[in-house]
Amino acid sequence: MNLLAKAQKTLINADENTDVELPLQIFKNNTSIPVILTENDSIINTINIDEAILKDKTKAMDFLSQLKKENDPIIIEYAPDKYQKWYYGNSALLNKLKYYPIALLLIIFLFSALIYYFYRSTKIATQNKLWAGMAKETAHQIGTPLSSLIGWVEILKTENIDETTTIEIEKDIDRLQTITDRFSKIGSEPVLEKSNIIEETLKTYNYLQSRFSKQIEFSFDSPKSAIYTMLNPTLHSWTIENLIKNAIDAMKGKGKITVSIEEDSVTVKINITDTGSGIPKNQFNTIFEPGFTTKKRGWGLGLSLTKRIVKEYHKGSIKVLHSEIGKGTTMQISLKKLV
Repeated sequence: MNLLAKAQKTLINADENTDVELPLQIFKNNTSIPVILTENDSIINTINIDEAILKDKTKAMDFLSQLKKENDPIIIEYAPDKYQKWYYGNSALLNKLKYYPIALLLIIFLFSALIYYFYRSTKIATQNKLWAGMAKETAHQIGTPLSSLIGWVEILKTENIDETTTIEIEKDIDRLQTITDRFSKIGSEPVLEKSNIIEETLKTYNYLQSRFSKQIEFSFDSPKSAIYTMLNPTLHSWTIENLIKNAIDAMKGKGKITVSIEEDSVTVKINITDTGSGIPKNQFNTIFEPGFTTKKRGWGLGLSLTKRIVKEYHKGSIKVLHSEIGKGTTMQISLKKLV
């Protein structure tokens, strides 16, 4: 632009002996930089500016104001006390170059995110395989003594032992078989079947109610008629058990547990309410993350596993419906109902 200004000064002061070939060549080579030449605040010449702008005086003055903001003008004193001002903007190429570093950083960021996502996915997949392998091995190891226990129960029945004792032992053996079945299903796609969710929930509720202290007051409420949905009964039982046990832990073994089932035209909802310590609002989502726990000896896998069973296997949702510190919490499971 300084060269262009000098070329303009040369042309203004040129006479018949002045070689103007170089100044004209400089002007000719400027095909991208917008320029407005002014004298006494009036536009006297323009270069590389759209004709539509120049035909409208208001638009032309607005464009001049824009150029004034972009760069300081170059002042040409072509004669004593006679000045011209060159206002110029950035070329299209220069404007593009401004954004190239941003584009480059964005590309680098995207590649970094892709690499991180790939690394994280690989790590999670490896961990999942490890946990699934451990779970299946646990199920296998439990199976052997469980078979022996079933045999011992049959022997006890022949020894005239009180029938109620053997019935309760059989219940616990059935429970162990259910737990074994749960662990064996980890890492595999579960089979869903049409089930009455009230009946399946009540089975787990009744078992837990009979196994916990009388200091826990249990309450169950549901519609009278059956509500059907696609369930894996074993995994659903695990879900309800996890939520009830968490609720009992939150109450430190003393309080009230309420399990209620409600429905609308599309979904069935299971609400599990306790009178425990409550959950801070900023932890409503965090509690479902693997490893998060408030227990001294907890691994933080219960609610994470529960969410996976509900969301990934049963295509439902689970959330903290309501919680108040010192008063209790309500957890809600929502599943699509069969019509």
